[in-house]
Amino acid sequence: MRDEIIKLLKKEDKLSEETINELKDINIHDFSNLVEEIGKKPTEHIKASEISKDLDTEWVGKNLYVFNEVSSTNTVAKFLAMNDAESGSVVISEKQTAARGRSGKAWESPIGGVWLSIIVKPNVDYSKLPLITIATGVAVAKAIERTGITTSEIKWPNDIMIHDKKVCGILTEAVTKFNTIESVIIGVGIDANIDISDFPEELQNGTTTIAEELGRKEDENVLIRLFLEEFEKISKEFTEENYESILKDWRKRSYSVGKIVEVREPFNKNYDAYVVGIGREGALIVEKIDGTLEKVISGECIIKN
Repeated sequence: MRDEIIKLLKKEDKLSEETINELKDINIHDFSNLVEEIGKKPTEHIKASEISKDLDTEWVGKNLYVFNEVSSTNTVAKFLAMNDAESGSVVISEKQTAARGRSGKAWESPIGGVWLSIIVKPNVDYSKLPLITIATGVAVAKAIERTGITTSEIKWPNDIMIHDKKVCGILTEAVTKFNTIESVIIGVGIDANIDISDFPEELQNGTTTIAEELGRKEDENVLIRLFLEEFEKISKEFTEENYESILKDWRKRSYSVGKIVEVREPFNKNYDAYVVGIGREGALIVEKIDGTLEKVISGECIIKN
């Protein structure tokens, strides 16, 4: 994180080479005000004023930090969260140069997409983190539906699909101190108005965009606003522990249930299974070939043809 923040400050001419050389003796967190300042500068494509203009929320998105380019919005959001950024603050970038998904996979993030991270301080333990990802997926799906697309589905644990193609990924990370969760960073990447031909060839067949599905471009500022509004609504359900309502919305849009998958879990041997459903805590319930049921808490499930 330190190197990425220094790179951002250097790119924006906020640090001289002399200062950078002295940083080994300086706490990088002393520069959080400069990062916030950069995030308030005018940007070309995504504009905080356009997002805020009709934003119907009480706390989500009241602090918007919009950047021209960062390595990863999750990294910047984590840095700001460690320096007392308020819950509901949102970090957005027009472009990411080193974005990542689950398991450290690279995430293509050119101009034309929606790349953002929300800082939340939900006062939960680790067992609730999967459910936060589930809830965020529902919020993304509902935001997409408000654009006029009625076919979005949620692939456990963190992908949004349209017509069997991925349009969005979610990455949830915890900021901890003394084994306590101080805040949660929720990264969302939506392929909004990107030309699919700009993606690496190996990703093109499995990727779609909002523009591709609508037959027209959707203003990224509007899409961000729609998502932030849906995120706040489902956050209220989460805070009130109305988990069954969240899971009901997820199940209605499930891409995974009823499919044969290859389960890949950390430190376990891969195996094939039938997806039965999702548990109250957000774990995927699968039936193995021998008929036994398993809870998949982490890892990924690859849909088999």
